[in-house]
Amino acid sequence: MDEFINLKYVVSAVIFAGIGLVVFILSFLVLDLITPKANIWKELIEKQNVALAIFLGAVAYGIATIIASAIHG
Repeated sequence: MDEFINLKYVVSAVIFAGIGLVVFILSFLVLDLITPKANIWKELIEKQNVALAIFLGAVAYGIATIIASAIHG
């Protein structure tokens, strides 16, 4: 009987997940750099800007979808 879980698929999934997280974090850093007038942390935490939170959630979803599509092929 073959192995139930093939180790090379687990390793590749972990590597791709790591690469995806790095790209995701870098994209948010770039977003923070291209919006120098808006202090995202201050807007979200201190001012409780719901519109910015919804926008960042949509950006996060979009970036995650792009990364997943790129990894999936």
